[in-house]
Amino acid sequence: MADKFWFNIETHEVEEGRQSDWTKLMGPYATRDEATHALEKARKRNQDWEAQDEEQS
Repeated sequence: MADKFWFNIETHEVEEGRQSDWTKLMGPYATRDEATHALEKARKRNQDWEAQDEEQS
């Protein structure tokens, strides 16, 4: 079993070990579950940052 998991933004698949070009990957993640939710986590972070920017304006 691979020691790291990656989320492929092109195929929306989780990869065990880095199999694709780094420009298509998010990660590494310690677990398959973390990699599965990579886009959700990134979307939430972006929303939080945008809200902070609006508060500071």
